[in-house]
Amino acid sequence: MASEPLNTPAFTLPPAPTPAWEVLQNLEQAQENEDQADEDEVDDANTNVHTDSDLDSALGSNLADSTYSLGSSIMEYRTMHGRTYHSDIGTAQYWASNDEQASDSLDIAHHFTLLLLEDKLHLAPLGPDIQRVLDIGTGTAIWAIEIEDCNDEWTFRPDTFDFIHMRFMLGSITDWTATFNEAFTACAPGGWIESYEVSSTMESDDDSIPDGSAMQRWGQVFEEGGQRAGRSFAIIQEDVQRKSMEEAGFVNIHVEDLKAPVGGWHTEPRLRQVGQYMQAALERDYEGYLLFLACELLAWTEDQVRVLCAQLRREIRSRQHHPYFRQRIAYGQKPEL
Repeated sequence: MASEPLNTPAFTLPPAPTPAWEVLQNLEQAQENEDQADEDEVDDANTNVHTDSDLDSALGSNLADSTYSLGSSIMEYRTMHGRTYHSDIGTAQYWASNDEQASDSLDIAHHFTLLLLEDKLHLAPLGPDIQRVLDIGTGTAIWAIEIEDCNDEWTFRPDTFDFIHMRFMLGSITDWTATFNEAFTACAPGGWIESYEVSSTMESDDDSIPDGSAMQRWGQVFEEGGQRAGRSFAIIQEDVQRKSMEEAGFVNIHVEDLKAPVGGWHTEPRLRQVGQYMQAALERDYEGYLLFLACELLAWTEDQVRVLCAQLRREIRSRQHHPYFRQRIAYGQKPEL
């Protein structure tokens, strides 16, 4: 989690890695050009499904440079399966990779959330005079000035923050109730907390996700991996956000449920673009989302992960299926004094 200093505007985020039209244009071109390549990848488990994708050139690398100082222990990344992961310090055992490929995926994912929320960075009704903001789940964290593990005891003074923002923390929190209790203490009276989470299970409203498909098995990896790690991915299914906010003492709790398509199958233009960005984010790093859970916790081989990724790419590009991920935004207020 990261905090912003006094009088700094909240959520000053980097620009898109590449213009929207370029990401989507290259994704469509990749879909047209790689059907045969996907077939070959499934047949040959040793093929790296990422290296010869036309999509890679769509993502760019023109993120703004950032400079910040971190303790050397934080930068001692773990290397597994050819990817880097956050250092294994205390309770900091995050399941997704943190290298450039993973960062590209997160940056693209930020843009599908903006599209889904119609250019809103939050739904909580913040006043115009907020001064201090705490972000838990900072993405690539290129703007963060102070970093701590939210699973540890928090060191902030009570009643410090006007707004506490959490996003995509599924599979990362050891005790959600304890985390929201810490947030309640750190939040200023009258301040707000907002939690944005996504389901790890692909669903459809027309039963177009077949049993045994790669889309179905994707969700099973997260479900079983989360159980093995003791860090649930079923945040929406278990109504964790609302329950934890209520237990902590937050009031005026509101919950909004959304569906984010995967792929360009939706008939509504905005949601079609959401789906294209979602697909682009996943295609940039299918393996980075799966390798730790599948190989370290579920005893898969790297080849098995590559085959699943190739099958998943082929299924989503076919547009014969209509998958989506459920999203839930919950926000609540600390009572005024």
